[in-house]
Amino acid sequence: MDQITPVILCGGSGTRMWPVSRTDYPKQFLNLVGGELSIFQTTLLRMPKDCQPAILVCNEHHRHILSEQIDQLDVPVGGVVLETASKNTAAAITLAALSAIKEGEDPILLVVPSDQIVKDKTEFLRCVQRGIKQAMQDKLVAMGVQPNHPETGYGYIQRGEEIAEDTFVINRFVEKPDYQSAKEFINSGDYFWNSGIFMFKASVFLDEMSRYSADIFQICKKSLKKKQKGSLFISVDKTTFEQCPSDSIDYAVMEKTSCASVVALHSPWSDIGSWSSVWDVAEKDQDGNCLQGDVICQNGKNNFVHSSHRLVSLVGMDNAVVVETSDAVLVVNKCHDQDIKALVSELKGKQRKEHDVHREVHRPWGKFDAIDNGSRYQVKHLTVEPGKRLSVQMHHHRAEHWIIVSGTAKVTIDKKETLLTENQSVYIPIGAVHCLENPGSIPLELIEVQTGSYLGEDDIVRFSDDYGRT
Repeated sequence: MDQITPVILCGGSGTRMWPVSRTDYPKQFLNLVGGELSIFQTTLLRMPKDCQPAILVCNEHHRHILSEQIDQLDVPVGGVVLETASKNTAAAITLAALSAIKEGEDPILLVVPSDQIVKDKTEFLRCVQRGIKQAMQDKLVAMGVQPNHPETGYGYIQRGEEIAEDTFVINRFVEKPDYQSAKEFINSGDYFWNSGIFMFKASVFLDEMSRYSADIFQICKKSLKKKQKGSLFISVDKTTFEQCPSDSIDYAVMEKTSCASVVALHSPWSDIGSWSSVWDVAEKDQDGNCLQGDVICQNGKNNFVHSSHRLVSLVGMDNAVVVETSDAVLVVNKCHDQDIKALVSELKGKQRKEHDVHREVHRPWGKFDAIDNGSRYQVKHLTVEPGKRLSVQMHHHRAEHWIIVSGTAKVTIDKKETLLTENQSVYIPIGAVHCLENPGSIPLELIEVQTGSYLGEDDIVRFSDDYGRT
């Protein structure tokens, strides 16, 4: 399969998985179904071993999360295209296809969302082989999953005549249906779930994009001409790319092209698009309960309960989803978990920070936990990884007091360097240019107390930064 270049789409927001998945740290980078790896990492490891290094497409905001998770795996990556705005799958795949075509090369792209579970890797690879045969005939190939229940959260593909083993003409694509329509699709036996996995030659896809969605094609092409390229990351031009229409690959190309086909994927599959879909694929007890974390459930069946920080107890409840994090608790009936997206929209409309960020916020140098805050103060617990440092910065409106809990801190204030260890502290006045570094071999932990008239994260003037932040 050395002619294949995987394209892994990492730009989803996962709003229906709130409060664990949030804009700042979405579901594809989380471990939701057990094991030690994130869903993105398991996707990357699912790719054929003898294929070309994968191209990843990621929101610019998540580049450091992605980089950290790549480093944890011994898997080569061909490049990461950074989107400066979320413009849906048509634009993301177009950017990847344009990046994949090199002089004299026209790879078959295996386009895979980063937030799915495919239980049978062997069957997945067999399906890829069927897809290669179609892609070599200049087809745009979709992978369809045989449905086993009337799901209203997935799109569907109606198959036509069989043209090869487990390979069919596509009659039509159907958006997420209502329950009655989904039942009719299941009963007919003529429909697949649309997995969002595609295969095609890069040149064939780009030709079809230029024919049916020329505006997206041209803007993506122009965005890459003005790109900023590093050793791994390619940043598209922000001003140009923000003008791009936001369309799915289904709407932009697949519903319009005359050269589409679908291959059947015979594997348990889930796009992990809701808490009930996590319950579907996760291990359950004899009562059908999936209990993650410190949970006690009595006289209840078919519940999904996830606890991150404290004891959660259920008594006499069935078919419930309960998800606890450090700053929010969700309780919903499983049959209504598709409505969580509307709940997140309400939180956003009310400018509640819980829709966007966790109390614990990850940064390229480590993380911080916002412990407490008031009108003129804020307290954080910072963890700085070995060898990492914060940017050289200053603040116009706040002073800071750092108390070292464990590890060693190298502190620079107005060019004066000091080494601090456990139980020592330092004061940074308003306007002082300062930097914090961990020169040690263990994580540096400290308490930061901020005081001042304005404590927002945007009160940072950066003079230099190891991670390219402005």
